[in-house]
Amino acid sequence: MELISSAERNQLFERFVHDAFHLELRDDYSVSNEEGPYESWLRGVADDSFMAPWTQLVKRVTDSGMTVRRVRVVSEPHSPYIQWEYATTHVNEEAGESIRWLPRNKLPEGLVFPAEGNDWWLFDDKLLAVGHFDDTGCVLGSEVIESPAVVAECIRVRDLLWDMAIPHNEYKP
Repeated sequence: MELISSAERNQLFERFVHDAFHLELRDDYSVSNEEGPYESWLRGVADDSFMAPWTQLVKRVTDSGMTVRRVRVVSEPHSPYIQWEYATTHVNEEAGESIRWLPRNKLPEGLVFPAEGNDWWLFDDKLLAVGHFDDTGCVLGSEVIESPAVVAECIRVRDLLWDMAIPHNEYKP
């Protein structure tokens, strides 16, 4: 399996023309560029400046008429990391991203997640970037998949979960 870096994955945002959708399934992410801001937040100091490259990218593509959406499937009560994500989600939304929350206990019984239960980005219903993590939760990279069968299953799951999930401004953990 060949993996691309997060920077290479972000380049996919330069090529999509309609919709980018992200499914998040983890209750904790060990992302090195967030360790400082996350640790600061745990100490009561909010600093979302590290998000600027991402929010600038989202703003640019959404201002061009494209959509960027995300569903976060989360355990309740939230892990500290998810509490931090919840506290900073307004920054993503101000940039133009639409984010919804789905408590894990509300998932349909028997739902099997495509892409081996990994997080993924779906671009224009044609291309997947499936996130892979090591045993400690650190990002290894993304696997690009264009298999019509896998993409179709991701579209089905996306549509199901998007309709079930709660918009950020309505979600009260």
